[in-house]
Amino acid sequence: IVTVNCARLLKADHHATNGVVHVIDKVISTTTNSIQHIIETEESLETLRAAVAASDLNSLLESEGQYTLLAPTNEAFEKIPRETLNRILGDPEALRDLLNHHILKSAMCAEAIIAGLTMETLEGTTLDVGCSGEELTLNGKPIIANKDVLATNGVVHFVNELLIPDSAKTVFELAQESEVSKSTDLFRQAGLSSHLT
Repeated sequence: IVTVNCARLLKADHHATNGVVHVIDKVISTTTNSIQHIIETEESLETLRAAVAASDLNSLLESEGQYTLLAPTNEAFEKIPRETLNRILGDPEALRDLLNHHILKSAMCAEAIIAGLTMETLEGTTLDVGCSGEELTLNGKPIIANKDVLATNGVVHFVNELLIPDSAKTVFELAQESEVSKSTDLFRQAGLSSHLT
């Protein structure tokens, strides 16, 4: 699937006497803002803006290149427990891993993302793309709220749920999501959960 500024290429290579015509499915608008500028001006990305500033990722997101930012909205940050959010925001390494897990190494318009694809993030982990009806899914969840916001250095998709990589989780949080969750409960009952957090 070929896209031009996120417009899908419908018919290619119509040769004319004075050039070539490619037919696309929408009007291409002018793009003047970097990904960083979109974060700075979009009200629904206020929490992300603070997180990017705290992790010194500003320069990357305004630099030349082609990236895809899966931008967690304020709503996405509000969905995770306040204690977990404060822990991540207070840990520069975990915060950087969290944000890098939301950045892809290339510009991927929604039209060009094929279900069954595995996409690599800047953090070095992968995200699995699927579909649920007409909606794209990330790791099995239809969480893309707004897609194909174009920037001079890539594209932004707004997501309404935070994608937290294992490297930004405590042992306790990892264990709760796995087949050793019963053991986690026993540690908690024994008053030892602080060692896992």
